[in-house]
Amino acid sequence: MTDEPPLRRRAAESRTGEVSPHPSSAVPEPADAGTETDTGAAVPLTAPRDGTPAPVATSTELDEVVARFAAGTGPVALDAERASGYRYSQRAYLVQLRRAGAGTALVDPLPLPDLSALDAAIAEAEWVLHAASQDLACLAELGLHPRRLFDTELAARLAGFERVGLAALTEQVLGFSLEKHHSAADWSSRPLPESWLTYAALDVELLVDLRDALDEELDRQGKSGWAAEEFAALVRNGARPPRVRAEPWRRTSGIHRVRGARAQARVRSLWYARDQIAARRDAAPGRVLPDSAIVAAAELDPKDEKTLLTLPGFGGRSVRRLARTWLAALDDARQLPDDALPVSPAVEGPPPPHRWAERDPVAAGRLARCREVVVGTAAAHRLPAENLITPDSIRRLAWQPPEEITDDTVAEALRTLGAREWQLGLLLPALTGALRTPTP
Repeated sequence: MTDEPPLRRRAAESRTGEVSPHPSSAVPEPADAGTETDTGAAVPLTAPRDGTPAPVATSTELDEVVARFAAGTGPVALDAERASGYRYSQRAYLVQLRRAGAGTALVDPLPLPDLSALDAAIAEAEWVLHAASQDLACLAELGLHPRRLFDTELAARLAGFERVGLAALTEQVLGFSLEKHHSAADWSSRPLPESWLTYAALDVELLVDLRDALDEELDRQGKSGWAAEEFAALVRNGARPPRVRAEPWRRTSGIHRVRGARAQARVRSLWYARDQIAARRDAAPGRVLPDSAIVAAAELDPKDEKTLLTLPGFGGRSVRRLARTWLAALDDARQLPDDALPVSPAVEGPPPPHRWAERDPVAAGRLARCREVVVGTAAAHRLPAENLITPDSIRRLAWQPPEEITDDTVAEALRTLGAREWQLGLLLPALTGALRTPTP
């Protein structure tokens, strides 16, 4: 729990001189998601309680923040702003922190790429993030590694809330509304406008209050142990970089329209040409050349600049300047021998579920029964089925169950796939029974 008075209480004191209940005492039932809280209409929160701080951009300023946060008490709220859709990298371009006794700090990681001193200052504290899996990797790049954390989005999912975005939760649980209109901004731009900095500071303004309220709700529902296991898994695995795909070009939007191995080779060649330019410029690939343009060129295979520039997506000035690059990529694909053309990739794991009935009717039956167990158990405990167990784990288990189907062997198979003990406690032995082929 934080040593800082809850925000709703302070707001009520400032308006009426009376103390309102702790926000956690006013948490609505998860089934009531979307309704107003006990305070009536949500109060718009347009400015941080201590004002909007200037970004920390020098080592001297960082030293002062480190000292403040080391002297603070209770959990530390953290957030990071990236520039997805604008930049090639997923690095953080602003880090926000708040702690009781320390206030709010906005740290600019461009001049300060090593925040390990700050990490040491808050190492023993619980870190509070919203949708932690989105930020842990970019925070790790800066030297920030939580030892304990509380994820407010994940907590809300486990507690059965239907709307789990930060703005929706702060409105429903705490009675304050947040504007999210800068969420897709280009945070790599400098200087950052004052309105953006205010938005960023407000992202951590309510996190600890929200954490306390959700923690109490999880305890009320008997789900605190579940959350603790999930948060521990995030600490262990959350900062791992995403798995590198063997053929990332196959995820080009619209590639399903491209027929034939030679045309797919054109997609591949254009994709890698674009990727090299995007990485060199640190620009989002779609801003270098849209996927739709790659697909259009792969379908038509233009052989001269005039034809190329008539295609959709090739009309922009920056794209036109690279016309020779695109034509060279197309020519490379044209020159490939047949044995160098793309072939259908080997499928990792089970086939798509819609093919199971045809490929293995017995496995299809197992999958249907397992899904019924998962959906029913999730509904009984008011949480999303995907948070009870990952769909991929159930598919892999149903496609290739243990040779001897017992609670112990099923549990071990699911542990290998990353399942937590609380999940196994809810799903076994019903899942074990679902895996067994019914006798005629």
